[in-house]
Amino acid sequence: MMPVAAQTVAIVVLTLWLAGCAEPTGPQPSKPATAAARSAPSKLPKRPAAAKSTLKQTAPTAPSEDGAAIRARESAAPTVSEAHGPSKRGAIAGPPPVDEDRVASQGIRKVTGERLTLYTDLPVDADLDRLPELCDQAYRQWCAYFDRIELAESAWALRGYLMKDEAKFTAAGLLPDDLPAFANGYARGLEVWCRDQETPYYRRHLVLHEATHAFMFAAFGTCGPPWYMEGMAELLGTHSLIDGRLTLGAFPAAPDDVPGWGRIRMVREAVAAGRSLAVDDILAYTDDAYLVNEPYAWCWALAAFLDGHPRYRDRFRQLPGELKVGDFNRRVRQLFAADWPELNDEWRVFVHDLDFGYDLARSAIDFAAGEPLAGKQTVTVRTDRGWQASGVRLAAGKTYRLTASGRYQVARQPRPWWCEPGGVTIRYVDGRPLGMLLAAIVPEEISPEAAEGFLSPVAVGLGATLTPAESGTLYLRINDRSSGLADNAGALETTIEAP
Repeated sequence: MMPVAAQTVAIVVLTLWLAGCAEPTGPQPSKPATAAARSAPSKLPKRPAAAKSTLKQTAPTAPSEDGAAIRARESAAPTVSEAHGPSKRGAIAGPPPVDEDRVASQGIRKVTGERLTLYTDLPVDADLDRLPELCDQAYRQWCAYFDRIELAESAWALRGYLMKDEAKFTAAGLLPDDLPAFANGYARGLEVWCRDQETPYYRRHLVLHEATHAFMFAAFGTCGPPWYMEGMAELLGTHSLIDGRLTLGAFPAAPDDVPGWGRIRMVREAVAAGRSLAVDDILAYTDDAYLVNEPYAWCWALAAFLDGHPRYRDRFRQLPGELKVGDFNRRVRQLFAADWPELNDEWRVFVHDLDFGYDLARSAIDFAAGEPLAGKQTVTVRTDRGWQASGVRLAAGKTYRLTASGRYQVARQPRPWWCEPGGVTIRYVDGRPLGMLLAAIVPEEISPEAAEGFLSPVAVGLGATLTPAESGTLYLRINDRSSGLADNAGALETTIEAP
């Protein structure tokens, strides 16, 4: 990449909100007002066969003015949608000069790295002062993730402002009057402004989130539609830091790994309250959706799902190359058209079961249409995987008998836990014994209810009788959280027959 002064990318203002983990102060709609209305086709097509996969921090209070007032006040400034248009081309202007004496007089100090020069009024702190070095590590990972290796030797660099007392930054000339109100973070050109946070983790997350916006805009001239812009910043802002080594895009294994982050909690609470969103709902987000917190959680969840799923990952990582197409969301649907119904079914399972340590690879469903049962059939069920197609199609109104046998491991600590298909009553998952055999019947017709079998499975245990109300393929698994599948070992046998 050429030096920044010679880069030919758009001059725009990025209106980027990061609402953080605090609950919104105003009323929150049960569903985003911008969610797309979806009508079912008059005749539902058959589900196509899919190819098999390979294998308490409280953030600052949001502005008290409502969304309409904010938009009216900002109407003179370029908007995100303007930023994404192809008509504005030019060179990204570098940050304005800094009067270092004026800055120092306000008690603001400077911490310098190769990719980030950070001005802050916070006292010397080891975690805070490593932010520029972490941005150096992040830059190499951004280049690799977005397939922009040629940018690794570029002169791209950010200036950041981490603020506790904003009056000091205003007095120092570091907080321009033309910035719109923002809750936690804001990125414009080669500058990012961040309010301080109560936990070191979320402070890093916020800086990395805003810096991801800045990198994407410099690399592509746009960050894409709102869901992708915020989804990528959330995905790559969510990180692990072990022995000084930063890893972007880490799926959190436990709440203590991400204090103050809150994304999984927000999605779980929304699902429990009946506000679960379909993929189309998230793709339909508009800029003003981000005046409250929950959309950030949903965008992270969708990006994490597509980026971590073995069947969808490669296509999802093609999307940066599509950022300049006329209709980005249409291209997304084209890329996933071959298995769009399966993707939506798996998405519903993912958000229903979402938890720390969710194992997307082991939970991936290999959809395969079953064949009518011929006599008696025995199916092997792996215990270290999620839902598995039995290969058997059950007919509506017909009665089937399932019996199971086998001995397998469902945990390793503090010692191996051995289990049979009835499960172990020393631990329960979703109200049923850990390790119990479960069944789901998934109809072949595409419909919003197609995933209900996965969400409300039937307890089989050592044996059960099924009479399906609708014809469909039988899927089987043992009862365990996705985060616990890696601890399991062995298999069980399930026999299916029509008495």
